[in-house]
Amino acid sequence: MARIVGYIAASLDGFVVDAEGSLDWLFKYNDMDIGEHDYRHFIKGIRTVVMGRGTYDWIAAEQEWAYGEQRAFVVTSRPLDNPIGALETRSDVDALIAELRALDDGDVWMLGGGQLQMAFMERGALDELEIYVIPEIIGGGLPLFPATGFRASPELISAKALDMGCVRLHYRF
Repeated sequence: MARIVGYIAASLDGFVVDAEGSLDWLFKYNDMDIGEHDYRHFIKGIRTVVMGRGTYDWIAAEQEWAYGEQRAFVVTSRPLDNPIGALETRSDVDALIAELRALDDGDVWMLGGGQLQMAFMERGALDELEIYVIPEIIGGGLPLFPATGFRASPELISAKALDMGCVRLHYRF
C-alpha cells in the first residue's frame, strides 16, 4: 500500500503563496542547506505526484514539467488543454485515494497548496506531513490549510531547526 505524504513550505504567518500568487518570498531560500531533507533527496523516494488544478496551472505557467520520472495526477473537474507533461486527470477524490492506496511501487506526494491536502486529511488519507516553516511574514495569500472545520491532532515525529532560520516539522496522522 502506498504511503501518501505532504512536503510543503509555509511562511511564518501560515501562507504558502503570497497575495499576488507568487512564491518569490520562498525562492530566496533556494540555496539554503537542509541536508537530508532537501527536495532533491525527497523526490527520489516519490513514485507518484498528485496536485490540484491551481498548482498545475501555476506550474504550467511558470515552470517546465519536472515530474517525468513520476506518475502524475491532476485533480480537476475541467479538462486540461495541451497538458505540459505526461499526466492523468481525476475528478473524484475518493476514487483517487482508493487508486493511490492500491499502488505498491513507492510513495505518493501531495504537491502544492493545502486545499487538496486538506481534502485528503478530511478523508484520513494523508499519512505524514513535512512542513518547512520559512522565517518570512508575508501578510496574506493562500493559507497553508483552508479553514474547513476539520480538526485533528497529528503526532509530531520531529522538529528541527535548519539553515537560514527554517524549521522542519514532521507529523504523522
